[in-house]
Amino acid sequence: MTTALAVGSRLNLMEPFMTPDEAQKALGADIRQLGNLLGQAIRQLAGDDAFMLEEDVRASAKQLRAQPSLEAARRLRDGLDRLDLPALRGLNRAFSVFFDLINLAEQQARVRALRNRAGRPQSESAEAALRWLAGRGISVEEVQDHLARALVVPVFTAHPSEARRRTVLEKLASIAQLLDRMEYSQPTPSEREAALVSMAEQVETLWLTETVRSARPSVLDEVKQVLGLVETRLLEIVPQVYRKLESAMAKAYPQSSASPLEGEVGETKSSREGVVKSIPPFLRFGSWIGGDRDGHPNVTHTVTAEAIRLHQETILKHYIRQIEAFGAKLSHSAPFVEAGPELRESLVADAALFPEIPLGKGHEPYRRKCRMIAAKLRRTLEYIRSHEVDWGAEELQFPAGVYLGQQALLDDVRLMAADLERAGAKATANGSLRDFLRTVEVFGLHLLKLDLRQHSARHEQAVDEVLKAAGVCPNYAGLTPDQRFEVLAKELESIRPLIPAHLTYGEEAVEVIRTFRTMAAVLEQRCPEAMGTYIISSTTDPAHLLEVLLLAREARLFQPSTGISRIDIVPLFEALEPLRSGRAIMEKLFQLPVYRRQVELRGNIQEVMIGYSDSNKESGFLQSAWALYRAQVEITELGKNAGIAIQFFHGRGGAVGRGGGPANHAILAQPRGTVDGRLRITEQGEMIADRYGHPAIAERHLEQVLDAVLRTSFPEEAGAPEPEWLAVLDELAESARTHYRALVYENPEFLSYFEQATCIGEIAELKIGSRPARRSKARSIEQLRAIPWVFSWMQSRHTLPGWYGLGSAVQQLLRTRPTGLAMLRDMYSRWPFWKTLIDNAQMILAKADMVIARLYADLVEDKELAERIYGRIAAEYRSAAEAVCQITGQSELLERSAVLRTSIERRNPYVDPLSFIQLALLRRLRAGEAPRDELVTAVLESINGVASGLKNTG
Repeated sequence: MTTALAVGSRLNLMEPFMTPDEAQKALGADIRQLGNLLGQAIRQLAGDDAFMLEEDVRASAKQLRAQPSLEAARRLRDGLDRLDLPALRGLNRAFSVFFDLINLAEQQARVRALRNRAGRPQSESAEAALRWLAGRGISVEEVQDHLARALVVPVFTAHPSEARRRTVLEKLASIAQLLDRMEYSQPTPSEREAALVSMAEQVETLWLTETVRSARPSVLDEVKQVLGLVETRLLEIVPQVYRKLESAMAKAYPQSSASPLEGEVGETKSSREGVVKSIPPFLRFGSWIGGDRDGHPNVTHTVTAEAIRLHQETILKHYIRQIEAFGAKLSHSAPFVEAGPELRESLVADAALFPEIPLGKGHEPYRRKCRMIAAKLRRTLEYIRSHEVDWGAEELQFPAGVYLGQQALLDDVRLMAADLERAGAKATANGSLRDFLRTVEVFGLHLLKLDLRQHSARHEQAVDEVLKAAGVCPNYAGLTPDQRFEVLAKELESIRPLIPAHLTYGEEAVEVIRTFRTMAAVLEQRCPEAMGTYIISSTTDPAHLLEVLLLAREARLFQPSTGISRIDIVPLFEALEPLRSGRAIMEKLFQLPVYRRQVELRGNIQEVMIGYSDSNKESGFLQSAWALYRAQVEITELGKNAGIAIQFFHGRGGAVGRGGGPANHAILAQPRGTVDGRLRITEQGEMIADRYGHPAIAERHLEQVLDAVLRTSFPEEAGAPEPEWLAVLDELAESARTHYRALVYENPEFLSYFEQATCIGEIAELKIGSRPARRSKARSIEQLRAIPWVFSWMQSRHTLPGWYGLGSAVQQLLRTRPTGLAMLRDMYSRWPFWKTLIDNAQMILAKADMVIARLYADLVEDKELAERIYGRIAAEYRSAAEAVCQITGQSELLERSAVLRTSIERRNPYVDPLSFIQLALLRRLRAGEAPRDELVTAVLESINGVASGLKNTG
């Protein structure tokens, strides 16, 4: 943080086509400028001694990196341990804030790189994918047909791996905007000086802001946080993404054209034979926040209804602002333009609905139509705010002029846009009004489509009580899975109701039933697009889906006799055995007429969710990845044989141990034929801010996802794995699983090591999410949630969930197969799945530090136990790193990934001190030193800092 560049001294970044060296200099300039501002704040607010202490510690950490040794690391730790608590907390804050600022500088570098490439063809973009398809002879008709049935849905979750407070994220966003303004708005000298003053103010405020939450956020707090991001990012960039896609289509297929106003059913003739349809809104967005009740006692049916209300209020207020702005702009008037007959008729009908609204100038029809749309939106907002959903209510009389669902709003906007185009005002019709139309197509009146999730055991318990009270089955829960399936199959063929309006069951069963009733009431009384997906955690047998189908039928969500189903029932296969038996589970359901009827009513599409986190915790990195691959292949093949399209929902986290890594690479690594243009994927924790925190990066991320989806939906023959490779992966996966479980589950000493050599106990006190860290109070690895499991290993620099077992499995294979290494290298060069897996392992191995991990092992009370367990982990680390280098043909990790290697090397001198500080604080806290509350806060501050430094930690 020393002053190496005068504040305000910047490169001229407006020149196009910046070279890599210039880009690195620009990044360095940003880091120095932000570091200077932080250094000034520290000197002013904490004093020169605090600043010099930070500089000394950083220099020592840098020297340790140059000449690493365990003895030197212990000396640095012990030196920090001699400091008093205020000094340690000051260091904590200095390095943590600096990491937040480094992250901003790297974000700005990513934005700079995107702008530097503007106007030139970009790899991993929609245009690149479409040109690739055109070059392979894929016709425009094939692409259009594909997009017509495609669906890509990022789903935001509140999984607690974002350690930073919302207020901290907001301040960082303000600094990012100032960086942007200084670089790209060509400010005058006085404007530049004002921006620097504002930036200094923000950095100063950041230093003085508490980084640790004093209270755990509520579920609705989490809902509001993600809605704030959606409102300030997605509503702006999604129309731009679609515009880029339309432009890319025109460039890749110049013979064709598409009208942007014709909607999903519109058609336009092209110079080629056939008909080109306009691009449908296949990119949508979802959320779990307020709907995910698995192990979360605070997510109730009332919370779910309130979450939907917040979604609707947010989007309705946005639409009102937008349509009022259009009304101010659309001054088109007679005699230059006359409204067409359809628009005139609609205005007459609107006047009858809102006689209180002045007609205004009759010769300005579009302004008048905007006023009427705004009036309908305001009436809808008033209805949403005043109406409580009630499943038991009699036939409802909805207020006239209320939009129930997106179609009526779409009709109004399309009518106005089409009339403008008819009148020749094409620039107006195809400008911001067209973007507004896209926004309505994508976000409707619901904003984010809310998923519901619950554990299978809760449904089983509720159905047991229902069937017992109805005299159908006295002990449903005591039956075998096959017996439960038969009972439910028979009951689903019946039309008799089972659940009375007044519920007399146990509290948990009542909540389950009310959840389904709330879902039905929301869809009937508020917005038919607001919900639809119901996910069953821990699906292990077919009866688990029939239980949900029965509960849905009792809530009017499934009415086969009238051809109505408002619910997609989605199994979540997480652990190894359910992943292996997923095909058999779905096959039994597809053979059942009543379930097959449910699938037909949902468009002959069956969604299946696969979980990366729990399977990794149970079976290890390699076996988890391979079981997920195999399950997708088997279930997709089953669907094809049954005439049912399988749509996968990937439950991925940010860390490699939870399926993390670049999203586009992950999509391209999926088995051939399993994507086919349709997938949903979770966006979790700190990855939401990383991918969507800046508009340019959010737009790029979505483009990369679309590129990968298009490419993997039309795979090349070269990407198919050889049969021998599949057999090798079977062998490797089982070997890796054996080594992993031998350490984690079969070694009785391991739990003590894990609890003492990581900060898992302290993480439970970190109020970063509304969800508890454990599924129950039992002290076991099994009951620990996957997120704190991965998070704690990242904090202690072991990063074990992202690689353990890989090295031993590879070395065992090489001992038994003389040509094994050549095969693994061939797989790496030609098989996207294997390449992505190895690259992700390489990245997380590079972020580990076995010297610092050994210092965490020093926290274990039994020193011999610590040496034994750490020794096994360190040996496996060396084996995994060697295996990765052998397969990739490198002499060291990340040898060919200069950008990532540089980023990690730049961060290490700052993240290492945070680890040493955390070690000192943990020793004091666990020794029972006072003041305990302040020590806990200091540990939590260090956890935040390490998370910011390492990134993708949860």
